[in-house]
Amino acid sequence: MRVFVTGASGWIGSALVPELLAKGHQVLGLARSDPSAERLAAAGAEVLRGSLGDLESLRRGARDTDGTVHLAYIHDFSQFEENARIDVRAIDAMGEELAGSGRPFLIASGTLGLAPGRLATETDMPDTTTAMGGRGIAAEHVLALADRGVRSAVVRLPPTVHGAGDHGFVAALVATARGKGVAAYIGDGAQRWPAVHCLDAAVLFRLALEQAPAASVLHATADEGVPIRTIAEILGRHLGVPAVSIPREEAMAHFGWLANALAVDSPASSALTRERFGWTPTHPGLVEDLEAGHYFRG
Repeated sequence: MRVFVTGASGWIGSALVPELLAKGHQVLGLARSDPSAERLAAAGAEVLRGSLGDLESLRRGARDTDGTVHLAYIHDFSQFEENARIDVRAIDAMGEELAGSGRPFLIASGTLGLAPGRLATETDMPDTTTAMGGRGIAAEHVLALADRGVRSAVVRLPPTVHGAGDHGFVAALVATARGKGVAAYIGDGAQRWPAVHCLDAAVLFRLALEQAPAASVLHATADEGVPIRTIAEILGRHLGVPAVSIPREEAMAHFGWLANALAVDSPASSALTRERFGWTPTHPGLVEDLEAGHYFRG
């Protein structure tokens, strides 16, 4: 299969491209900069220059390939709603090209806040009425393409997609703890985050591309829920700073944009995904990966 991948040089894309190539697929990767194009070419992928705002490049990538995996997203949390609108426009453009084709179209979404306070499953649907609901609206658009002859699927990722080289939420927590001199958690720290290693996530995207029926929802969660306090205590031990509780009203001042995510108890199951697609995570869980020490070097 020749696969169009947006975000192909990003964190998850950099794991997915070699996974696809190793299994005999070809990859056409979207690149908006020379360094991204160079990385993709070095990895063995074809390069399509473009961006999320260049809808014609997205249409071309979807039109000229056998399947599409949409991973690109503008991670600027100061403009969350506008970035969500850009994402929906990009999805709609690719979806129009794929309508009636029967080809697979996968997007990345998230589990965070899906079912606060209880174990979320693949059957839960996000609340699209909140300020954070834009990713849920994008997912709705993709799933609706099943009625238009597209083998569409949504792969929900946990807030922590970890591994060596991660610059996401955990890396931000490490930087905050290092800068503030404390590894903080909110309240009793019992809030739980699911997690997955980036290499295990890449395998699931590949399995979904190959197997997922139209309108499928998959969960890429290896750890169902790691308490935030556990994460803070590991950070504190490795950084040589105390792990401390802070009250909820001080969280925004301490964590900034991370505060809302850290305040939510949001565990998520992948039992249905594992049963349906034979996905078995094999790489280190979050605690083991943190204990390996690579997050604390440099």
